[in-house]
Amino acid sequence: MSVEILTYSALGARLNISPVAARSLARRLRLPRSLSEDGKALVSVDLAEIRHTPHPPSRRQAVDVAQWTTMVAALHVEIAQLEASAAGHRADFEHERERADRLMAELLQATAEATAAREAAARLEGEVTVLRTRARTDSSIDKTERRLGQLAATLVESDRKAARG
Repeated sequence: MSVEILTYSALGARLNISPVAARSLARRLRLPRSLSEDGKALVSVDLAEIRHTPHPPSRRQAVDVAQWTTMVAALHVEIAQLEASAAGHRADFEHERERADRLMAELLQATAEATAAREAAARLEGEVTVLRTRARTDSSIDKTERRLGQLAATLVESDRKAARG
């Protein structure tokens, strides 16, 4: 019977168990323990007296591992599907954003054209009012007719610009 002084990891290696299981076994058997100079726990043990046989993994643990492996594989598949779906949604988002930008540009252009048309209409209405007032007070019909012709030409030109835009 030879007593050996071993660390938990050395004891576990000798018994084919983990260091945590070796520590638990040493506590359960109330083996004498001490500290080494480097701060590790040492256990005084006679390996001939210890009759420890590690238990094989239970059938339930093997089933659990298989179930978890299956679940992980299923989750990987679901993640791939969600990533593909997210990429599709991202493409739709980008397309709609470009469409909204184009519509906003068209709206701004239409607003600018409408503002210009209102200004032109207000200016022309002012000129028509001036011409009507002159026609009532002024005896010179030629000036009024000439000005009405210019006004008609301006209206036609404005109408052509609006039709082109």
